[in-house]
Amino acid sequence: MSVKPSKEKTNELKGPAVFNISYIFPNGDRYDGECQKSSDGVIMRSGSGIHTTPNGIIYKGQWYNDKMNGSGRLEHPSGAVYEGEFKDNMFHGRGTYIFQNGAKYVGEFNENKLEGEGEFTDIKGLQWIGNFHYKAAPGLKLKLDI
Repeated sequence: MSVKPSKEKTNELKGPAVFNISYIFPNGDRYDGECQKSSDGVIMRSGSGIHTTPNGIIYKGQWYNDKMNGSGRLEHPSGAVYEGEFKDNMFHGRGTYIFQNGAKYVGEFNENKLEGEGEFTDIKGLQWIGNFHYKAAPGLKLKLDI
C-alpha cells in the first residue's frame, strides 16, 4: 500500500488527517483516493475516491467509514449505471439508474429499491410517472408532452 498524506496532520479541532492512497486489495480490487485513520489506527476510505474491480465495476464518489456514502456513480460492465446518493453501500436517496437495456429510472431509492416518486423511461422512450414500491408501481401514468 502506498500511503501519502494529502494534508499535514490536523489538530484536534480540525479532525483526523486526510491521506491520499493507492491500494490494491488481495482480490485485485483497487482504490485510489482519500482515507483517514480510525481511532484504533485502521485506515478507512473516507472522502473522494475511485474503486475499481478486475471485472470492470467502477465507483467514483464519496466514502465515509469505508463505505459508499454521499454522492457517487457506479458503473457496471453490462452498461448499467447508477448515479446519485448512497448510504452504507446502497442506493439510498435521489438517483438515476440506467438499465442494461437503456431504460432509465429517475427518482427515490431506499436501500437499493425504487421507492417513492419517480419517472421511468422505457426502451421505446415513453415516460411513466408515479409512486414506485420496489418492483411495483400501482397507478403509474404515462407522461404526455402536449
